[in-house]
This record gives sequence, structure tokens and C-alpha cells, in this order.
Amino acid sequence: MSAADTTTPVKVPPPRQAPPPPGLADTPRRPRTSSPAAVPWLLLAPCLLILALVMGYPLARLITLSFQTFGQSQLWGFQPAESVGFDNFAKVLGDGEFWTVAVRTTVFAAGAVVFTMVIGMAIALLLQRVSGWLKVLINIVLVASWGMPVIVATTVFKWLFDSDYGVFNALLSKLPGVEMIGHNWFASGPEGLAVIMLLIVWGAVPFVVIMLSAGLTQVPKELEEAARLDGAGSWGVFRYVTLPVLKPIIVMLTTLSVIWDMGVFPQVFVMRNGHPEPEFQVLNTYSYDRAFVVNDYAQGSAIALITVLLLLGVVAVYMRQMLKIGEVE
Repeated sequence: MSAADTTTPVKVPPPRQAPPPPGLADTPRRPRTSSPAAVPWLLLAPCLLILALVMGYPLARLITLSFQTFGQSQLWGFQPAESVGFDNFAKVLGDGEFWTVAVRTTVFAAGAVVFTMVIGMAIALLLQRVSGWLKVLINIVLVASWGMPVIVATTVFKWLFDSDYGVFNALLSKLPGVEMIGHNWFASGPEGLAVIMLLIVWGAVPFVVIMLSAGLTQVPKELEEAARLDGAGSWGVFRYVTLPVLKPIIVMLTTLSVIWDMGVFPQVFVMRNGHPEPEFQVLNTYSYDRAFVVNDYAQGSAIALITVLLLLGVVAVYMRQMLKIGEVE
């Protein structure tokens, strides 16, 4: 037997582990109650609940009324409401007056959106070239005009374009060979709608200017200088440098303007003293007249639902454009 066989093996002690930080060993582990994906929905839950309560019931009631017969008798409970299927929509879509109002609303909204975006872009670009105190003064004026209530602004415009005491007619009459004293701007539909369009543009331009001014601060100055060094003029810099950067904001503002201008109601209603003539009717006032003047609430609901579907189409186009912009970026 060798000495190696009789030697007692040496036991190696196990490695010592570092003690846990004080206070951590006694702290129990809390179970995870929710996944990270559920946190945004939990935060949005109060807002979604309020929207469901404020908008959900009126929209559901609107859809229900559009498929029923509902007039004064049903309103007062003398007769029950009866389901008529798509008869209300057939009557509305088969009425030539509805299509006239729909075309007028589309042209009116398109003109208001174009003027709003063009004027807003021009003012936003000019604000980048003025001094600091003048920029602050212009922003104060813009916010003040934007914050003016619609009823007050409409009343002011009624006074400005009054046929007898209007300031606008008096100023135009100062021009050589122009006599506008006593001219009634609301004697014809196109002139009256032009005045209402000017009112809407005046109220919408401040928001567009503020948003575009914020977007212009994100345009890299290096790209503008590089474009000028390559020989691009002011239009070239605006088209190939500024516009691509502002495209998401422009798409958003254009979509919001279309939705707001397609849904115009108080400006037309107040400007025409609560009784818009046929040549002043837009979709919202036409739906109101059908429901509360003719007392056909079902057809009024059908017209309102068609308007909602048209606006949903605009929103769908907006979402598609934003997804395209996101894929490019």
C-alpha cells in the first residue's frame, strides 16, 4: 500500500456567499399584478369611460332613430316608434335637395380648408423673420382671436358686413369708383357663404399658425443652408426641405380642418338669425331643419349619420397617410 492510499483527503470548504443588503432579505416579493401592455389601457380607461358616456349613447340613439319612424306623435308618446329599415336613407339619398346641400357643404369646406392652410402657412413663415417682440405681439393677437367665442365672433362679423352700418362696405367705398354703401352681402348665397367662410378662416388660422410655427422650429438649419449652397432659392428650400419636415403636421391640420369645416353649424345658424335660407343650408343645418323644423327626427338622424360616415372616411384617409409617413420614417 502506498502513502497516497493512506493519506486522508482534505475537505475544501464551500465558497461563502455575500450577505444580502440590509433590509432586503426581510422584504417579501410582490406578485406582478399586470403586464406592461395593460398599463396604457389602465391609464386611458377613465378617458375612454367618459367618451363612452358622453358620445356613446347619443351615437347609439342617432343610429336607432335613423332606422325608425319618429315624429311628433312618437316624441310625445301617442304612437310607438316603428322600424322602417333603410327607408329613411332611401328618401334622403333620393332627394335632390340633399345632394345640392352635400355638394355645397363639400365646396364650402374645401374652400375654407385651402384658405386656412395657405394663410396659416404664410403667417407662420413670416413669424420666423420678424423680431422677438413683434413675434410675441402677433402670438398674443392670434391667441386672443382664437379664444373668442363663436357667437361673439359671428356677431362682430354681422356688424362688419352690415348693409347700412358695416365697416367693410364703408372701407370699400373709399376706393375710387367703388360704391358699396347699402350693399347686402347676404342677398345671394355665394356672397353670404363667402362671408361665413371668411369668419371660419379667421377663427381657424390662429391654431394653424401656432402648430406650424412649432413645426418650423424642428426644421434643421443645416439642411436649409446646404440647399442654398447647392443653388436652391427660397421656393426650393421650402419645397424640398421645409415641406417634408412639416408633412405630418400639415396632414393632421388638414384633416382636422376638414372635420371642423364639414361640421360647421353655429356660424351659419347665428349669421342667418336661426333660419338659414335654402341657399345657405349645409349638412348640419339641413339635418337640424329636418329634425326640429319639419319635425321629422328620423330623417334628420339619417342625414346626421350620413355626415358622420363621410367624416369617418376623412379620418380613414388621415390614418392611412399617417401610417405611410411612419413607414417612410
